[in-house]
Amino acid sequence: MTIRFDPASTLLIVALEAELPRDLAAGFQLVYSGVGKVNAAISLCNALAHFSPETVVNYGSAGTLRPGLSGIHRVTRFLQRDMDVRALGFELGQTPFEDDVIIDLAPHNIDLGLSCGTGDCFVDTPPELASDLVDMEAYALAKICQQRGIDFHCLKFISDSADNTAAQDWHQQLAIGAHLFKDGYLAL
Repeated sequence: MTIRFDPASTLLIVALEAELPRDLAAGFQLVYSGVGKVNAAISLCNALAHFSPETVVNYGSAGTLRPGLSGIHRVTRFLQRDMDVRALGFELGQTPFEDDVIIDLAPHNIDLGLSCGTGDCFVDTPPELASDLVDMEAYALAKICQQRGIDFHCLKFISDSADNTAAQDWHQQLAIGAHLFKDGYLAL
């Protein structure tokens, strides 16, 4: 079942305008966060200070670590792939002194969505922390929405295979994903 988002109650947050040009999301509150977890967190917190959305939707590109995966996919499990404090006895991906390694928005339905490992590096070789997809913003956004009790949806377009051609593939795929997202999820 495809979810259609309502512009009156939804805030869209996307890293780059190249991933979703403003004219494709006309009528929606749309924030471009910039790349990375810190930029994403700052941008979402600033937006939430001005808007009170019922729903936050993160749309963007992601690399896949699962062969043959393409199109747009819902993400419901989020990992922080570059959090590594194992030297102090924490698990890979675990923020020190926090229990959760995974933010799971669908804990009772493991088939509902994919997992995404977020980190502040572009992936062109498989990371040590396993996930279905890789990106650079989703974990931070999911965590903020979880802490504030805001309905959060994450939809990622597979732009590349997180391999040695990832950078080239990413540039070539962005426009395709933007149109698929607009046509499939935005109630205009």
